[in-house]
Amino acid sequence: MKLATISTKPPEGFDKEKTENLLLQMSEYQQVLYAQKKHSLLIVFQGMYTSGKDNVIKKVFSGMNPLGCDAVGFKAPTEEEKYHDFLWRIHKHTPAKGMIQLFDRSHYEDVLVPRVEGWITLDVVKQRFDSINSFEKLLQNNDTTILKFYLHISKETQQERLEERKTNPNKLWKNDPNDLKVSKKWDNYMEAYEDIFDHCNATPWTIVPSDHKWYKDYIVAKETCNALSRMKLSYPNAYVG
Repeated sequence: MKLATISTKPPEGFDKEKTENLLLQMSEYQQVLYAQKKHSLLIVFQGMYTSGKDNVIKKVFSGMNPLGCDAVGFKAPTEEEKYHDFLWRIHKHTPAKGMIQLFDRSHYEDVLVPRVEGWITLDVVKQRFDSINSFEKLLQNNDTTILKFYLHISKETQQERLEERKTNPNKLWKNDPNDLKVSKKWDNYMEAYEDIFDHCNATPWTIVPSDHKWYKDYIVAKETCNALSRMKLSYPNAYVG
């Protein structure tokens, strides 16, 4: 896969209003998922800085019952986490039956940043690919459906959004000088992501054109609804607490 060949923009003439019905449907599905407690859903969001991971979580999942939906963001490992295998900090946040769990970044960070920064070798990267594939298979064997979204923005859009963080009073708190350093390694990150898509695709990735936020929201909502509909959800006949 070559990300440069995939558009970051929505198709011409797309109806922006389609998302609202999907959000209502998601909320209904979640209620049954939570009541039935037979399945769980893990949704992984990856993407470059400013691709809108936190924004899509806030917009698309704001109608969910907080009792049945949780979100966690993964940043640099803590000192304690560094002394464990790289999946240790991830596994304890996987969803219990009846739950939807959202990952803002994920276990894939451990085959991105360390690789681009040269902290691990390509041999270690390949070993981690194998571990990730086994990890995801384990979750699926426990009735967890996994959705993986890569929020695909153009380099030009990223630069515009980084500049906005310097001038918009509501976004100044997001401005991190390190983001500019990372943006200069764009090509290295694209290569790392393309390797992920090639080697960790037993659970397929959805490449989401994300230059326009409304279209990104639609794709995520549509794929989430589709995944929930395939679970054969139904209310239990008796209390299962």
